[in-house]
Amino acid sequence: MTRRTALQAAAACAAATALPADASAQPSLPAAIAERPLFGATLRTLPNGLRVAFVENRRAPVIAQYAYVSAGGGEDPHGRSGVAHFLEHMMFKGSPQVASGEFSRRVAREGGNDNAFTSRDVTAYFQHVEASRLDLVALMEADRFAAARLPESELESERQVILEERAQRTGSSPRALFFEGFQAAMWGPQHWHGRPIIGWEDEIRAITHADLIAFHRARYAAGNAVLVVAGAVPPDAFWEVVEQRWGALPAGPPVPRDRASPPAEIPTPRYTRNDPRLRGEAVFLRSWQAPSLTAGETRLGEPLEVLRHLLGGGTGSRLHRALVETGLAVSAGASYDSDSASWTDFGVSAVPRREVEPGRVEEAAIAEVKRLLDAGGPTEAEVARSIRQMTAGSLLALDGLGAAPRMIGGALAVGLPLDTVEFWPARLRAVTRDQVAEAAVAVLGKAPSASGWLLPEGVAAPAEVRA
Repeated sequence: MTRRTALQAAAACAAATALPADASAQPSLPAAIAERPLFGATLRTLPNGLRVAFVENRRAPVIAQYAYVSAGGGEDPHGRSGVAHFLEHMMFKGSPQVASGEFSRRVAREGGNDNAFTSRDVTAYFQHVEASRLDLVALMEADRFAAARLPESELESERQVILEERAQRTGSSPRALFFEGFQAAMWGPQHWHGRPIIGWEDEIRAITHADLIAFHRARYAAGNAVLVVAGAVPPDAFWEVVEQRWGALPAGPPVPRDRASPPAEIPTPRYTRNDPRLRGEAVFLRSWQAPSLTAGETRLGEPLEVLRHLLGGGTGSRLHRALVETGLAVSAGASYDSDSASWTDFGVSAVPRREVEPGRVEEAAIAEVKRLLDAGGPTEAEVARSIRQMTAGSLLALDGLGAAPRMIGGALAVGLPLDTVEFWPARLRAVTRDQVAEAAVAVLGKAPSASGWLLPEGVAAPAEVRA
């Protein structure tokens, strides 16, 4: 599962809908807008170690509170995949001042909404409420962070909820099963990157009450969490609430992530899954081990973002022209997340047209990658066009109330500085063609990779094509 930031999603939206394909016709961002911080957040660290960011936003009388733990599926103990996600569910089962199930009911009574999510890197809890209810959600969230009850009597019923979630989201979806199997094949089924975030079914069934308590005690420390709030609250009033409610959390240091390096050799370099439920909609995927902004050659992070866009960032990208516009594929794209905690992957994918032989699509996709490498990288015009489209998308990210908490919290929780978000457009504009070419060689030309096919029952995978 690939996690994309709200800023990247906004950039993709802008690339697809807002700007013309002709690079020369695309306007640059006004310098005054481009060099300002995106959100103007204030960041402080409380005496107990909790990092808190605040973005004043008075466009509507509401607030968004997001609390992040710097631990996700990647921190699940060996043999207990799914613990971080299971704990996320159990965090709604009460705390000293809030009865089981009462958290969401209280938020709803105030006209707000709340939810939570677990990714490979973080677990996060959020509420959107009327601005005067900041103290209420701060009290409730801090209460369960400090002393979640995790009642053992409710463990089995919640386990069944999670198993049903896995069955619906993964078991019922040929694509989800394929992507899950592909990650396990590329990284190893017990590597932190190869395990599903929701967990393997047999390991979900094995999770104990003690596992959940241990994970909460080890990871839900003040110094291992990030709070980000955006909305219509005066700064002085905001910090008063935060110091009263969140400052009461017991002090605790950051907890290092113990993540293994990528495997030196891909466990299963060629993965094929045939699914009888498919009626022709095959999927091709090639993925390379890649550094991020937090691991490996971190300087390649932004150049790889640009490479992702010019290779597979929608209409006008290289893969779209080579596969979709030629009639070989229904869709084609590329994926990469620089803001990952530790190593990540860079992928290209395509969905062939039903009447097209799958092997032709793989050949065309890898030929496009090889063409880029053989040419010494992309052209100056391609890099400039991608950067303009991606930075224009950053302006769209300013509209939603939850954008700042999601982006800032996600970055801080994986160890990136605030400026990574606030000056993301400027960082991207500093990327050069030579840097993108270097990133392409380092990853697409040299890094270990895996390829995979999802195919209908009875259809053989084509011969592998290497760049």
